[in-house]
Amino acid sequence: MSGVKRNRHVLNVKQKLEILQKLDNGGSASAAKGVLNEGNAISRSAALQTVGTLLDYMGQRGFDYGDITAVRKIGVDIRQEMNKQQKQRRITDFLKQ
Repeated sequence: MSGVKRNRHVLNVKQKLEILQKLDNGGSASAAKGVLNEGNAISRSAALQTVGTLLDYMGQRGFDYGDITAVRKIGVDIRQEMNKQQKQRRITDFLKQ
């Protein structure tokens, strides 16, 4: 990167616990995703890490296959967006030269 600092907001412990509690209480993955969308801007890499943590947790607790699939889809969407933005940055950097 060109020395540009980015502000990254990651989920705090309270938010992570809220997600896990929603899942533990029988909430769906989409309900847990709502916690991520409550005005909290987080980096995509932090979101991917959170998705990975949720998948591990859901696997240990024996969650429904549909919920696990929904969380995996969220991870795929995040990766696609990261790749899209990386491609745009490369094009922009190339055009600057």
